[in-house]
Amino acid sequence: MHPVDEVPPARHLLAFGLQHVLAMYAGAVAVPLIVGGAMKLPPADLAYLITADLLVCGIATLIQCIGFWRFGVRLPIMQGCTFAAVSPMVLIGTTGGGLPAIYGSVIVAGLAIVLLAPVFGKLLRFFPPLVTGTVILIIGVSLLPVAGNWAAGGAGSPDFGEPKNLALAAFVLAVVLAVQRFAPPFLGRVAVLTGMAVGLAVAVPFGFTDFAGVGDADWLGISTPFHFGAPTFEASAIISMLVVALVTMTETTGDFIAVGEMTGRKVEPRSLSDGLRADGLSTVLGGVFNTFPYTAFAQNVGLVGMTRVRSRWVVAAAGGILVLLGLLPKLGAVVATIPAPVLGGAGLVMFGTVAASGLRTLAEVDFRGNHNLTVVAVSVAVGVLPVGVPTVYEKFPDWFQTVMNSGISAGCLTAIVLNLLFNHLPARGGSAAEPGGLPGGGVEESVEKSREEAV
Repeated sequence: MHPVDEVPPARHLLAFGLQHVLAMYAGAVAVPLIVGGAMKLPPADLAYLITADLLVCGIATLIQCIGFWRFGVRLPIMQGCTFAAVSPMVLIGTTGGGLPAIYGSVIVAGLAIVLLAPVFGKLLRFFPPLVTGTVILIIGVSLLPVAGNWAAGGAGSPDFGEPKNLALAAFVLAVVLAVQRFAPPFLGRVAVLTGMAVGLAVAVPFGFTDFAGVGDADWLGISTPFHFGAPTFEASAIISMLVVALVTMTETTGDFIAVGEMTGRKVEPRSLSDGLRADGLSTVLGGVFNTFPYTAFAQNVGLVGMTRVRSRWVVAAAGGILVLLGLLPKLGAVVATIPAPVLGGAGLVMFGTVAASGLRTLAEVDFRGNHNLTVVAVSVAVGVLPVGVPTVYEKFPDWFQTVMNSGISAGCLTAIVLNLLFNHLPARGGSAAEPGGLPGGGVEESVEKSREEAV
C-alpha cells in the first residue's frame, strides 16, 4: 500500500489531524473576518460566517482527501477560503450588492471551475520540475511574511512587534526543533502540535490569551442554506469572481504538485482534474452555505513535508475535526484562543520547509548550457515582488491586481510562460532547445537523449 493510502492508528489520526487544524485555523477564519468586518456586519453575523466557513472547510477537505467518483485528488490536502477572493468580495459586498451578490458570483465561479477542470488537467505537461520547483519555492517564500506577522503578534494588533511576542515565537520554534531532534519518532512527527501546546501553556500565565469569547460562544450552531437571502447574479461581480477562479486554479495546481512531490505520488492529468473539480464543488457549497471560494491551503503543504506523514486519512481526520468545530462554535472559540506568536513560531518551520522542498525539486533540473537559471530567477523575482512591496500594483485595474497581487499565481504564470519561451519554442535557426530545457527540465531527459543519439 502506498503511504498516502495507509490508515494510521486512531490515536495517531487524532494527533496528526489536530496538528493540521491548528496550522490552518488562523488562515481559515481570516477571510470571513476580513470580509465581514469590511461590510460592518454585527458580531452575531460574523460568528455565523466563521462557523459556516469551518463547516464547509471540513466538508471540502473530506471531499478532496477521500474523494468520490471524479471529485477529489486523494492526497493529503487541506481546504480553506482563498485570499485571492478577498478584495473582489469586499468590493462586491460594499458597493450595494451585499452578501447575496457575493454568493451568487461564488456559485457561478464554482461551476466554472468544475467545467474547466479537464482543460487544466491537460496542461500538466507544462509543469516540469523546472516550473514545479520554482512554484513550490515561491509558495514557501510567499508564506514566510505570514509567519513573520504572526510571530510579531498578528498584523494590526496594538502590541505588534513587542519583544515578548517575538520571544514567545522563538520559544515555540525552539521547542519544535528540540522535539524533532531529540524526541521519539512519534513525538517528532507531532513536533508542531507539541510546540504549540507548550507555547500555549507558557502563554496563559503571561497574559497572551483571552478566553472571553469562549464563554460567549454557543454550544451548537448549524449553517443553513442561503441564511443571508437568496443569491443574486450581477454581471460585474461574476466576471471578477471568474478571474479569481482562474487564479485559484493556478495556485491549487501548484499546491497539488508540491504535495505530490512530497508524498511520492506524482499528480497525473486525471488526478489534477479530479482535484480541481472538487475545488469547484466546494466553492459551490460555499456559495450555498454562506461562505466563500475554496482552494488547497498552502499552509499545510509545509506540514506534510516537515512531518513526513503522508497519509491522506490524517488530513481527512482534520476535515472531520473542522466539521465538529463548525457545528460546535464553543470548540472553535477554544482553538481561536491560541496566540498569534505561537502560530508564528510553528509557521516559520512549516513555511520554510515548503521553500526548501522547492529547492530540492530544482536540484533535479539541469542548468548547464540553457536558460533555466533565468526562468527561475525572473519567476521568483516576480512572485516575491508583491510580497515585499504589497502596494506595487495598486494603480492597476482590479482584475490585474487580483492576478498579480498573489505572489503564487504571479510567479507560477511567469514560470510557465518563460519555460515555454526558452524550452518549447524553436531556437534561432529552427534548432531545438538545449537538452536541459526540454519539457522535463531535468537531468534524466538529457541522459536519455544522449543514449538515443549514441544508439
